[in-house]
Amino acid sequence: MRFYRDGLGWATDGIVGQEYEHGAVAFFDLEGGLRLALWPRASLAHDSGLPAAPGSPTQFCLAHNVRTRVQVDAVLVQARAAGATLVKPSHDTFYGGYAGYFQDPDGHLWEVAWNPQMLPAE
Repeated sequence: MRFYRDGLGWATDGIVGQEYEHGAVAFFDLEGGLRLALWPRASLAHDSGLPAAPGSPTQFCLAHNVRTRVQVDAVLVQARAAGATLVKPSHDTFYGGYAGYFQDPDGHLWEVAWNPQMLPAE
């Protein structure tokens, strides 16, 4: 939670649901009404009925799309300062955009991208 709240500055009410077994979760308000929910891996395994398994950074990737090339670099700098590991520096992409990758402290892979054909809403 510290990485997202303190490092990236995302709004949250903190960890809620701790009074329930497997209920603790932290919600982060993102743009456009989107929310990121972070659950402990054991809680997700319990709730879904799937066995807990080791994670892999390439299981999935979260994408953070920004409005300008400059914002790509700014988000990557902010993520590193918050404790992320830079995986791939920002670079020109094959589709005419600009992007880079980092892993958050839990090892989740994030792409930060500027794509002039798919700009996020104002």
